[in-house]
Amino acid sequence: MLALRDIKVAHSVFALPFAVLAAFMAHEASGSDWRTFAGQLGLIVVCMVLARTWAMLVNRLADRRIDADNERTRRRAMASGALSARDGLIFAAICALGFVLTCSGFLLFYGNPWPLFLCIPVLGWIALYSFTKRFTALCHLFLGAALATSPLAAVIAIDPALLWTATGWSVAHLAGFVLLWVAGFDVAYALQDLDFDRATGLHSIPARLGWKRAMVVSRLMHVLACAALAGAWWWGQQFDALMLSAVIAVAGLLVWEHVVIRRRGLAGIPMAFFTINGVVSVVLGLAGCVDVVV
Repeated sequence: MLALRDIKVAHSVFALPFAVLAAFMAHEASGSDWRTFAGQLGLIVVCMVLARTWAMLVNRLADRRIDADNERTRRRAMASGALSARDGLIFAAICALGFVLTCSGFLLFYGNPWPLFLCIPVLGWIALYSFTKRFTALCHLFLGAALATSPLAAVIAIDPALLWTATGWSVAHLAGFVLLWVAGFDVAYALQDLDFDRATGLHSIPARLGWKRAMVVSRLMHVLACAALAGAWWWGQQFDALMLSAVIAVAGLLVWEHVVIRRRGLAGIPMAFFTINGVVSVVLGLAGCVDVVV
């Protein structure tokens, strides 16, 4: 079990606050009681943890031979042999089964069949990213799209009809922000493997365009992400000054992220990737939830 430590949860931490925020928005719009919402939110959080663990295990399984040849990743559990592929498959299957069973709870307890209907396609969609760098430099967008499903899925879990309301439009913009924000910082993160990807024929924007032009693409993605976030605030009828302040703060944090990478190069990526992006997700999630509730 200790070998599972290297199954990174960073993406889960980044995405979870947006799923929780979308759930609060849907709860407020639906007018359901807090006891019902507490149960739904609990199921959403469990689904998030299981789904992202499944996706990361699939990623490690798919990339174990590639990771073993890469100096940066060869110490990962499956690449090093500390965790066997068989054990990885077992853990992934357990997570997938747990996800399906948890999704069935929405039907069993709340009469909502959609999470159960969509659970298998969702598992397939979020696992797809692990294979995209074999055939497209747009793999970063696939990762962003996988995580962008989380706020939309939260609304579907609470009340699918809300997708076609102003709340749904706001959450759709929030999902657009997640897609572009994650894709933008994943482009920067892939700079670490630029030479390796080129040598082995793997696809990424840095491998295709080089360092400087890849960072231009990353910045453009983050500019568009901020525009999507502003749209989420504009459409979100529950949002007020606190969320607007968070939107402005996030724009500043993303500028800071690019300044760090520009000044420190590869040495600045851990701070930009984990610290700053972690702050972005927490600031937006907390500010949005407080604005909705208050």
